[in-house]
Amino acid sequence: MNPEKDFAPLTPNIVRALNDKLYEKRKVAALEIEKLVREFVAQNNTVQIKHVIQTLSQEFALSQHPHSRKGGLIGLAACSIALGKDSGLYLKELIEPVLTCFSDADSRLRYYACEALYNIVKVARGAVLPHFNVLFDGLSKLAADPDPNVKSGSELLDRLLKDIVTESNKFDLVGFIPLLRERIYSNNQYARQFIISWILVLESVPDINLLDYLPEILDGLFQILGDNGKEIRKMCEVVLGEFLKETKKNPSSVKFAEMANILVIHCQTTDDLIQLTAMCWLREFIQLAGRVMLPYSSGILTAVLPCLAYDDRKRNIKEVANVCNQSLMKLVTPEDDEPDEPRLVVQKQAGPSPKDCAATQEGAASGGPDGSCDSSFSSGISVFTPASAERAPVTLHLDGIVQVLNCHLSDTAIGMMTRIAVLKWLYHLYIKTPRKMSRHTDSLFPVLLQTLSDESDEVILKDLEVLAEIASSPAGQADDPGALDGPDLRVSHSELQAPTPGRAGLLNMPGTKGLECSPSTPTMNSYFYKFMINLLKRFSSERKLLEVRGAFIISPPCKPGRVMLAGLCHPVRVRPVDTTPLGFGRHRSPHPFFWPGPSSPAEGHICVSQGFQVQGGLQRKEEVALRMTGRRCPGEEAFAAPQLLR
Repeated sequence: MNPEKDFAPLTPNIVRALNDKLYEKRKVAALEIEKLVREFVAQNNTVQIKHVIQTLSQEFALSQHPHSRKGGLIGLAACSIALGKDSGLYLKELIEPVLTCFSDADSRLRYYACEALYNIVKVARGAVLPHFNVLFDGLSKLAADPDPNVKSGSELLDRLLKDIVTESNKFDLVGFIPLLRERIYSNNQYARQFIISWILVLESVPDINLLDYLPEILDGLFQILGDNGKEIRKMCEVVLGEFLKETKKNPSSVKFAEMANILVIHCQTTDDLIQLTAMCWLREFIQLAGRVMLPYSSGILTAVLPCLAYDDRKRNIKEVANVCNQSLMKLVTPEDDEPDEPRLVVQKQAGPSPKDCAATQEGAASGGPDGSCDSSFSSGISVFTPASAERAPVTLHLDGIVQVLNCHLSDTAIGMMTRIAVLKWLYHLYIKTPRKMSRHTDSLFPVLLQTLSDESDEVILKDLEVLAEIASSPAGQADDPGALDGPDLRVSHSELQAPTPGRAGLLNMPGTKGLECSPSTPTMNSYFYKFMINLLKRFSSERKLLEVRGAFIISPPCKPGRVMLAGLCHPVRVRPVDTTPLGFGRHRSPHPFFWPGPSSPAEGHICVSQGFQVQGGLQRKEEVALRMTGRRCPGEEAFAAPQLLR
């Protein structure tokens, strides 16, 4: 610094003391500056006041010499003290050079900067709020300072600033949110602790409604929840808990749609605490927002379905996921099967339609079936609809939902409970929205048939329920069943005949005793014939499936078995694999075809030739009779249905 330079109105003694390396001499100079500025205030000499502040800022606080910078900082603090309530008029000039010193390489200088800013803020109080963002930005950096003295000084300044914010009603929350959204993604644990502490403070101020801006910071809060520090995780849990309480108290002001995807993402994390917390939030959102969450169903399914297969180690997550599953499923109603005209729901902001489920399965939802599916899902769950908000249309989009369900059902590594939940969802959708679901039957049908080979009896039963519903659904009725799926399943009209007689005539056929009294016996559609042909083909090609699961699959006591049994009253003709007359065997029927109807010579069972096997030098043909009605094969004794004969 040039000693001959004129620093008036600062005297040469003040200038010399400000540049001294000893703190005590710099402090004496600061007292002289305070006295000088007070005189200018008394004279209302604003020109000289600005000149003093500018000199201290440019020539000292921003000097290249470290001792000069320290002198400039203490001099600026002295100016603020002398100005008193008038310091608000010069805050920009006072604060900016001090904040610049926050980034100084010298830790002592950073500490003196904290000290100077503390004195400036303490004098100005509420007048510093227009400069809150720059103060917060500087403090957020010092919160992660490696020097303990600097960190201690920043904490004192932080507490002072929090006191000012809580006692003022002029805080600019709108202007602060972008900075908070940026800083909340810091990976430094001290910076995270600083952010969380400020959110807690702002949430406690009655005049500040942080809930309106929750979508801006919710993702960052879940990121912080995964911090390695227990104290930070605990603080974040408290913050999220407070926000969830506010959400329950004021659901009409919550932007559910804007936060749905955030929750879906964090419901799929590997961190148990994050996943459980996000799942609890999702549960509340589904119950509070109702149909507003439907556009995000495919995403919710992707997040929830795998959790249903968790073991006892993650029982809490599994239980909450199950409630989410039930609640979401209850939102699907028969009205959703109407033409694609959005239904009106009450919500402040409507969510966008979800994208189709891709390899990443971006949208997900799963829920428990209604009473028609399983009694375990019959518990009533209230759904809140906000009373005072704008109306927004919500349409149920099945494409993404069905794709997610299909993906999970096709995954052989998925847990049994997840597969059961998927099948319950499909059954529920076919019950509530048969017209829309009929468009997806062709893509689902092969997977449903493959699921018949599942190891779980419960999975097979649910699978049969879905197949039975498809086979009896009015939305799938057709006079001509058309070509069957798959290259090996194409059967000509001469081989597969779909009957068109009326329902009454079918039920009065001989051999249907016991069925004519059932008012619920459905009329089969083309998918029934597809199912039967596919099933017989699989029995023919997969001997183990026939032996292990054959009786179970076609068992009349189960509901789908009764539906299939009713369908067998229709005359269907199946070409055997080989029509060569049998050389020997229990069943020596000369008929190469099977007709399960009143004109059939082998009425009441299905004969499937399975080819030749060489045994003892002779060609032997094995024939399987699937006894569905207990009727007698020619030349054999009658037996109770169902049974398997070789």
